[in-house]
Amino acid sequence: MTNDFDILRKLRERARARIAKTPDATAAPLTLGDRCADTVATVMGSWRFIIVQSVILLGWIAWNAAAGHAFDPYPFILLNLALSFQAAYSAPIIMMSQNRQADIDRRRAIEDFDVNRKAELEIETLHEKIDLLREQEIARLIATVERLAAMLEKRS
Repeated sequence: MTNDFDILRKLRERARARIAKTPDATAAPLTLGDRCADTVATVMGSWRFIIVQSVILLGWIAWNAAAGHAFDPYPFILLNLALSFQAAYSAPIIMMSQNRQADIDRRRAIEDFDVNRKAELEIETLHEKIDLLREQEIARLIATVERLAAMLEKRS
C-alpha cells in the first residue's frame, strides 16, 4: 500500500514540475523551420494541391504533345526532373513535420498515462476506504447483535 501512495506522490510532483516548466507541453514556440514544414505538409497533403498539380501536369503534357515546337518533347524529361526535385525536397520537409507531431503525440501519451495511473491509484484508495467502512459497519453490527443476544439471554 505504501508503494501506491509513493507512486501517487511522485506522479503529483511530476505533474507540478511539468506545470511549472510550461503551461502546456504542446505550446512550445515554433521555429521558422517548424512553421515552414507544417505549412508545406498542410498544403501538399490537401486535395487542393493534388488537383492543382494534376491540372498543371495535364496542361504541361497537352502543351508539349500538341505543340509543334515543344520545349519538353514526349519523354517529358524536364517534367520528370521537376517532379523529382519536388519529391526530393518535399519528402524530408513533410517528415520533419511528422516527427514534430509524433513528439507532441508522445508527450500527450505520457501525460495521459500519468493521469490514468493517478486515477487508478485514487480509485484503489477509494475502494480501500469503502472496504474499511464496510468492515467497521460489519463490526458494529456484530457487536450490536451480540449485545442484543446477551440482553435476550438475560431476559429468558
